[in-house]
Amino acid sequence: MTASEATPEMGDVINADDRAFLGHPKGLGYLAVVEGCERFSYYSMQTLLVLYMTKYLLLPEHAGDVLGLGAIKNFYGLDGQPLASRIFGDYTSLVYLTPILGGLIADRWMGRRATLILGGLFMALGHFLMAFEGSFLFALLALIVGVGLFKGNIASQVGELYGPNDLRRAMAFQIFYIAINVSVIVAPLVSGTLGEKVGWHWGFGTAGVVMVIGLVIYIFAKPWLPAENSVSRSEKSKAASPPLSRQDWLRVFAVVLLVPVMSISLLTNQEIFNAYLVWADEHFQLTFFGITLPTTYMITIDAAASFSMLVAVAAFYVWYGKRWREPDELGKMIIGSFFTIAGGLCLVMAAATQGTGKIGLFWPLMFHLLNSIGFAHILPVSLALFSRLAPKALGATILGIYYLSFFFANYVVGSVGGWYSTMSTTNFWLFHVATAVVGLIAFTLFKVFLAGRLMGTGQEQHPA
Repeated sequence: MTASEATPEMGDVINADDRAFLGHPKGLGYLAVVEGCERFSYYSMQTLLVLYMTKYLLLPEHAGDVLGLGAIKNFYGLDGQPLASRIFGDYTSLVYLTPILGGLIADRWMGRRATLILGGLFMALGHFLMAFEGSFLFALLALIVGVGLFKGNIASQVGELYGPNDLRRAMAFQIFYIAINVSVIVAPLVSGTLGEKVGWHWGFGTAGVVMVIGLVIYIFAKPWLPAENSVSRSEKSKAASPPLSRQDWLRVFAVVLLVPVMSISLLTNQEIFNAYLVWADEHFQLTFFGITLPTTYMITIDAAASFSMLVAVAAFYVWYGKRWREPDELGKMIIGSFFTIAGGLCLVMAAATQGTGKIGLFWPLMFHLLNSIGFAHILPVSLALFSRLAPKALGATILGIYYLSFFFANYVVGSVGGWYSTMSTTNFWLFHVATAVVGLIAFTLFKVFLAGRLMGTGQEQHPA
């Protein structure tokens, strides 16, 4: 998530002194709510998708009703849980590619506002199409297109609510990010419960309704939002950047090298929405006092742990930095890799000690805690690292390259998740531990051999 660095055209609509929402412009409140609605709908889908396929849609009595599914089966040569994992991987990986196209459409053709509204309509359509088994693949396509049109075109508006020297900008993105995290926590509780306990289509339908509510709020909020950013070709040519230096090209090369490393290090975290949920549904002890909790509640536990550890880790380094020298980005990512490895070993222990009964929640909860600490050290920090390495002329491009890490990670998870059905569970999670070890080694080698040349060592740098 990044803020546009362009100076907004405030016009007669947005008052630079507006502090109606928690000391911020009223538009921030509207954008935070709209983004919360969109993320609620997205994570409702992501939480339910694999369980819906493995427990209902891909069963023989339903699979024949899905238009085009036979061709997908023949193409991959898969069925059952491995096919569900592959479809999930394709869906979640493409979601990280289409925002690039959405940004181009907004910048060169439709404008940001119209593109965002069209994206929201596609997303709502996708959720409502999930109510019909036959249109399942068309629903996924609509959601992929919708997220691509929507995702990048809302975050940029947050930064444009503020002048170039307004110190409230950083806090604005923190508030915006809180709305996202609240949605990630709430979506499994609402849509997950409805999907598992009432009916799958109720869960997907709820996501569609919330998306429509978000769209209505966005349309209503127009007077408090930034105007379209219109920069002419002549202005762009005047602001052309000088050619890249040799050092700049070395940094670009380093970024390209980091993308596959990041992808590998993300595999355990991205698997949580895929094979992990299938495993939890089959083997976790989720019945308490005669009530069986929905499996999707494990996503809420993970989201709550991630949010809490983001806050805790940030507070820790504020305290630590007042006493000792704070680790740089790569140092934190190395620390985070140790926690990711420890979290993965908790899943190995859960599988190895299961016996004939259900798995208690001690080891899974330890996994979510340790993995979330690793998450807090790797994901936000890696974005800061890419920003630090990016040449000034390629800031936005490097950010797009950064998100390719998630594209590749989710695509690989689509294949690796299918191994759950054919590999022993202990070995399945040991493989994920090994990927975290690869990430640890690669981050360490990068720090030892390249960081000094590319990042400098003389001054601390704190990304905005």
